Amino acid sequence: MKSSICSRREFVKGLGLSAAAVAALPAWAADTTWRMRLATSTIQFHQLPLEQACAQIAKLGFEAVDIWDKFSCNCTHLSEAEKLGGDGLKALLAHHRLKLSAFTVYKTSFEQYAALLGAAGGGVAVRGSVAGNLKPAGLTGQMKNFLEQLKPQVELAEANNSYLAIENHMTDLLSTPDSFKAFVDLNSSPRVGIAFAPYHLQAMKASVTDLIRVCGRQLFFFYAWQKAAALDQLPGHGPTDFKPWLRALAEIEYTGCINPFMHGEVPADKMAAALGESRDYLKRLAT
Repeated sequence: MKSSICSRREFVKGLGLSAAAVAALPAWAADTTWRMRLATSTIQFHQLPLEQACAQIAKLGFEAVDIWDKFSCNCTHLSEAEKLGGDGLKALLAHHRLKLSAFTVYKTSFEQYAALLGAAGGGVAVRGSVAGNLKPAGLTGQMKNFLEQLKPQVELAEANNSYLAIENHMTDLLSTPDSFKAFVDLNSSPRVGIAFAPYHLQAMKASVTDLIRVCGRQLFFFYAWQKAAALDQLPGHGPTDFKPWLRALAEIEYTGCINPFMHGEVPADKMAAALGESRDYLKRLAT
């Protein structure tokens, strides 16, 4: 699908490069199109069993699914997937013509689900960084320590054809613009990247578009999620114009899914209708 948000041709032209320089760019930079891929998270339908949540997400026309466990509500979806095993989960997703976008493991652990993720074909595991009273003066050292502590999980990800996406959160090490820059500068593993939550950045008045560009190829997961109340957290509902965000994602050639998301207790039928509006809104921006 040709994107009117920003094509690679427009991006390269904006760099003012010569024909010879363009020819020397890597293959991804020479591509002239960017295709938006949409997913959503099973926690949006946490009242439903995994199979019914997947059926609802597929019915809404999403390409892929992010499977959650626990968190603040009684979401049992990853536990249900664990009972299915890798082959059973692949069969469930194939039945609904869904791809696996991610496992989200905030309240459990990547270690618990790494083998399942690998058996299901591999993919992204979304987790947090570390919480605490973090001081800017010690940011570089703290980020180095955090990335060093991830090494056993990185090895596990390598063994299971998977990747770790660290989500930014207001009270965590990965939270501020400076912490994004420190993460990107210090991270040397192609298996580790960022799960980008605009909601938390908007809460601190940080520029979402600037930080998408800071992440570049280290952006592994993107929540289409704005700082607002209730259903207004979703794209096309609250006040945020998502077009600049999509433009920035196109510029960095983001290859993951864009994931409409919100927190809150919403009945499944009302959630489905709201996500359908978000889907249509994003598609209008990207075509």
